Amino acid sequence: MQEFFENVIETLQENIRELSMEIDNPIVFSELAIKLSLDTLSELKKYVLEHPFQNIEDEIWFFKNAKPKILSKLIYHNSVFRIETKKPNGGEKIIRKYYEAQLAKLKNYFEDNLEFYKYYRTGSTYLDEHYFVRGKYNIKLSLDTYFFESDHSFTTSHDYKVAKIIANDQLQVYLENELTNLYKTHSREEKAVLWSSLKWTAPKVSLIELLYALHAEGVFNNGAVDLKEVAESFEKMFNIDLGQFHRVFLEIRIRKSSKTKFLDNLKETLVKRMDDADEN
Repeated sequence: MQEFFENVIETLQENIRELSMEIDNPIVFSELAIKLSLDTLSELKKYVLEHPFQNIEDEIWFFKNAKPKILSKLIYHNSVFRIETKKPNGGEKIIRKYYEAQLAKLKNYFEDNLEFYKYYRTGSTYLDEHYFVRGKYNIKLSLDTYFFESDHSFTTSHDYKVAKIIANDQLQVYLENELTNLYKTHSREEKAVLWSSLKWTAPKVSLIELLYALHAEGVFNNGAVDLKEVAESFEKMFNIDLGQFHRVFLEIRIRKSSKTKFLDNLKETLVKRMDDADEN
């Protein structure tokens, strides 16, 4: 049973990872990731209700480990969607203040649930039968309102809290990265003179795929140039922040679809244009 759950989790993570490589807009991406997460949770619930746990240890493992990993995706992407759709229009200072306020909310949740954070972070188990078994709850154990509104056939008193902790960790990284990007963008606007009016409007992953292909072919400086230098030149030329392009390249290498999707499309488009020109 654990193998089934782990495969479901891995599939969801892979689908979201591939989605992130194709969509740069955080609102559109989050909306689609929310749907993927909801569909996976629905699949998981159906399986759990049709296949009873063989023992209490399996039930605890599921609600402490498996379900929170999927539920955390829903919480995280819903939080990003909410934050980005409510982000105020304004300059760098206004947006920075907004993101910092969101970070403060994460800190408040941490302080309000400090005891459970300690329990979960230290790998404690002595209260697992109260926290992660259905039908067992104690109103004195700091329950979220979510628990009382949920379907208790698929919810324990604290599986949501575990998911919330995982999601908040991811959300903190997201917000801190956005603050860093704000600084980079502000500095670039102040110091850099754009090389042209060209702006890259295709997915960022496509430019990274092209970047690696050109660098591998050695077309710049007879091949005697560092990849990072080429990436920085692309960023200035196309007014774009490529971020952690090394990590994106790793994801390109392991994606299930074509590893050279953008280059394949380029070739097909160019050949079609040549054929059309021949006909005319």
